[in-house]
Amino acid sequence: MGLDFSALPLGFQFTSPGPILFEIGPVVIRWYGLLIAAAVLIGVSLSQYLAKRRHINPELISDLSIWLVMGAIPAARLYYVLFQWSEYSQNPERIIAIWQGGIAIHGAIIGGVIAALIFAKLKKISFWQLADLVAPSLILGQAIGRWGNFFNSEAFGSPTSLPWKLYIPPERRPLGLANFEYFHPTFLYESLWDFMVCVLLLTLFFRALSGKPRLKVGTLFLVYWVAYSLGRLWIEGLRTDSLMLGPMRIAQIVSLTGITLGLVGLAWLYVLKRPLPDVVSPSKSDGVTG
Repeated sequence: MGLDFSALPLGFQFTSPGPILFEIGPVVIRWYGLLIAAAVLIGVSLSQYLAKRRHINPELISDLSIWLVMGAIPAARLYYVLFQWSEYSQNPERIIAIWQGGIAIHGAIIGGVIAALIFAKLKKISFWQLADLVAPSLILGQAIGRWGNFFNSEAFGSPTSLPWKLYIPPERRPLGLANFEYFHPTFLYESLWDFMVCVLLLTLFFRALSGKPRLKVGTLFLVYWVAYSLGRLWIEGLRTDSLMLGPMRIAQIVSLTGITLGLVGLAWLYVLKRPLPDVVSPSKSDGVTG
């Protein structure tokens, strides 16, 4: 179980130990749920720390996190189900079986953004300020959550013989590829990419506290959207289970849209120099205390 190093020194293969961590009577603990819970807890802690560094009340993040979970997880599932409706309409009892996998990060982002907009409106605070604080946690959570795909043997790529190949059991292989055993571990590619984006965002965040570079509020979220979308664009091209809209991969359409909107937003901030405030240094107050 776990990693099989039998192919060393030429390489190794990833082999999932299965979706279930352990069972105690009727209680089943699944890796997918554990990873999502861990991503939320780690993300909230990180965002609270970042809020303190920007002199923003960290309790706002605690309140916001409830809204984000309530908005993101149902939206992620709904997004996935809608684009797989031909399957779920035949098995409606599986619609709520989120523990079996089948959530879409783009759906989660849409649901989370809507929830955050409503939260910011009710609290009379800046949505973009909140978005900056959440962006590093969001991409870190995505990096962690992608390992749920590994344990569920899902979201993998096309067949490959590369040294870091992923073994997929016969019952999880796509139609037409049943004779292939090893596939691209696209969950790993995206997880590593997301970790790198997280490092980029945190680097920008902490450098901005000293005023080098001077960042406008909203910059981190826009950089997140562009950087994540760039990675997802090419990784999605390797996937065998993409959600489709006719002949087109939906995730690639959304990624291209995200890249475009993100770059337009950055141009609006820095080229057109719209009057949004700079990110403050630790010696100043941004006035957003909650």
